Amino acid sequence: MNQFQSCINQINKTCNLIEKNTKSSRLRETVYQEAEILKKPQRVVEVSIPVKMDNGDLKVFTGYRVQHSNARGPYKGGLRYHPQVNLDEVKTLSFWMTIKSAVVNIPYGGGKGGIEVNPKELSQGELERLTRGYVRKMAHNIGPNKDIPAPDVYTDAQVMAWFMDEYSRIVGENTPAAVTGKPVELAGSLGRETATAQGGFYVLENLLKRIGNKNQKKDIAVNGFGNAGANFAQIAYKGGYKIVAVSDSGGGVYNEKGLNIDELIRHKKETGSVTGFKGSRRISNEELLTMKVSILVPAALENVITKENSSSVKAETILELANGPISSQADEMLSKKGVVIIPDVLANAGGVIVSYFEWVQNLRHFYWDADKVQKRLQTQIEKAAEDLWQTKQEYGTDLRNGAYILAINRINKALKWRGV
Repeated sequence: MNQFQSCINQINKTCNLIEKNTKSSRLRETVYQEAEILKKPQRVVEVSIPVKMDNGDLKVFTGYRVQHSNARGPYKGGLRYHPQVNLDEVKTLSFWMTIKSAVVNIPYGGGKGGIEVNPKELSQGELERLTRGYVRKMAHNIGPNKDIPAPDVYTDAQVMAWFMDEYSRIVGENTPAAVTGKPVELAGSLGRETATAQGGFYVLENLLKRIGNKNQKKDIAVNGFGNAGANFAQIAYKGGYKIVAVSDSGGGVYNEKGLNIDELIRHKKETGSVTGFKGSRRISNEELLTMKVSILVPAALENVITKENSSSVKAETILELANGPISSQADEMLSKKGVVIIPDVLANAGGVIVSYFEWVQNLRHFYWDADKVQKRLQTQIEKAAEDLWQTKQEYGTDLRNGAYILAINRINKALKWRGV
C-alpha cells in the first residue's frame, strides 16, 4: 500500500465514525460525498530544475509541489530536500497539512513541496541555484494568497531567504509573506525555530493531565535529534522531564539517570552526532524505539514504527513530533495494546501555527515580541487539544480518529459555505 492510499483509508474510516454518530440520513450521505473531494489533491506540479554545478557540469533535479486543498484558506506546507522525495510522499504530506491546519483551526489549506536531492552532496552555491531554480518553475503556483511554503527536512531559514528573494525578484516587489520560516532579519517571526518543539510540549502537558500517566517517572526517549527533536528534548528537560535516550542518523545514547541535554546539544554541535557523549551508553535507533519509557517521541522521518517492530514498543504514550512516524498497521496494533498516541496533526502543529503568525505579521508589517508569540502559540494549540479531546470523547474513539473527525467536519462546513 502506498502512503496516500493510507490517507484515503483514514478518510473512509473517519466517515464511518461520523456516520455512526449522525442521526440524519441526509447528513450521513453528504459526509461521504464531501469526503470524496479530499481523496484527490486539487493540483499536482512536477518540474525539472537544471542546475549548473560548481565543476561546470549541468545536472537536472526533479521537484514537486502538491496543493491538496484550499477550502479553508491558502495552501500551506513545507519544502523538503531529500534523496527519497517522491510524488506519493509529497501528496501524503500535503493531505496531512490540510488536516493539521483544520485541527488547530487556522485559515489555511494543505500543500507540500519537495526536491529529489541529497543536499549534503551540494555546495552552498549549488543549493542556492537549486532553490532559485525551483522558485522560478513554481512562481505562478505560489504566493502570499495562493500557497505559502516553509522549511522542512533539510531546508532552513537560509533556503527560505533565497526563496523569498527570488520570488520577490519575479513579481517585482518585496514579498516577505510568500514564505515562512525566514530569518528574523528578513521579516521572520521570533519563536519560529522552536515552534514545533514548543507546541509539542504544550500538547503533551495538556493531554497528559487528561489521559493520566501511569509511570510517574516522566522519562522520555527522543528518536531524531534535529531541530524539532533537540529543541523538544531541551524544553522537556528544563520542564522537569528526564530524557534518558536520544538518537540521530548516526546512532543513539542512553543514560538511565537522564542525559544533560544542554551539554549533549553542545556535544553534537562539536562532533556532528550525539554518539560518544560522555556518561552515556551507545544504543541503536531500533533499541531506542523499543525502550521501556513513559513517553516515546519520534521526531525524525515517516514510518519508523511499523508492524514489524510495533509489538516491541513498550512506551505508554507516543508523541508524534515527526510526520507519519507510525504506519497505519502499527497504529492499530499499538492502540489495541493500550498505547496512547498523540497524533502528528496536533503534536507537531506548533510549526504551522507560528508560520501563520509570521504570515500575519508580514501582511500587516507589524511584528510581535517573543512573549506574544509564545502566549498565542500556547493559547492556540491548547484550545486545539481541548477541541480534540472533546471530539474524542463525543465519538468514543482514540485521539487520531478524533483529530480526523474534527478536521473533516471543519473542512466539510467550509465546503458547504462555499457551495461546493
